[in-house]
Amino acid sequence: MSRYTTIKPAERLPTWLQRPVGNASELAAVQAVVKQQRLHTICEEGRCPNRAECYAAGTATFLLGGSICTRSCAFCQVDKGQAPMPLDGAEAERVAEAVAVLGLSYVVLTAVARDDLADHGASLFTTAMAAIRRRNASVAIEVLTPDFWGGQREEPAGVAAQRQRLATVLAAGPVCFNHNLETVERLQGEVRRGATYRRSLALLAAARELAPAIPTKSGLMLGLGETEAEVVQTLRDLRAVDCQRLTLGQYLRPSLAHIPVARYWSPEDFDRLGAIAHELGFRQVRSGPLVRSSYHANPDA
Repeated sequence: MSRYTTIKPAERLPTWLQRPVGNASELAAVQAVVKQQRLHTICEEGRCPNRAECYAAGTATFLLGGSICTRSCAFCQVDKGQAPMPLDGAEAERVAEAVAVLGLSYVVLTAVARDDLADHGASLFTTAMAAIRRRNASVAIEVLTPDFWGGQREEPAGVAAQRQRLATVLAAGPVCFNHNLETVERLQGEVRRGATYRRSLALLAAARELAPAIPTKSGLMLGLGETEAEVVQTLRDLRAVDCQRLTLGQYLRPSLAHIPVARYWSPEDFDRLGAIAHELGFRQVRSGPLVRSSYHANPDA
């Protein structure tokens, strides 16, 4: 049993976190395509609060590698397990079909962590990107990846393997490389099990080194017990590895089995932090209570 199940639910959501469900018929159109193609989206698996808005606009973020993650992060709604689903050889083509049917021009691809695979899921991204481009070469594709880490220690062999997996994805030419820090350094061990703050910063730094023409992006959830000073230091750390795009959003507890909300940051808080991020040199900033990693991802939209 999770050690969080005995914690009382957080107080009622503040008004700024409450939003309408959206037009049912518009939502159904995207849901029907996703269901028909037997796909997974992080919109549903992660219970994203913006899925009504995004579905109504005809967009979705596709989740590759099945619906079971080999990590056990304390904040995430995606199912966990050390025996994830077998790879679906037709997944990439079905993603490409969904992109074509929905008429998408900007697509975000993410994936569950697949530590059970030799390449830790790098080929999931490249195969899906190739399938999408065979149908429409003009589709812009952003990737939101796990850390591709396979070693238990920070050893040269593990770093080299991680770098090779990253290089494989970057060589496929995404328009943006996204990898989330999720939270401040002090809270990493409790929130991001199996990942580390420095390893993620190193991945973002390596992405800039390997493919300087591809913008990098990262995101933080607020409300896990961090201080504003810690958030600002995290932003400075991201800029130190030349991360150019940023998302800041409020953590919402998916269930009593997940880490509880320590604080609801106000819209004014997010505006202030967004302004600080701009001052620090981020080129694109999405900062608001309901912002998520792929929310309004297209910088030109």
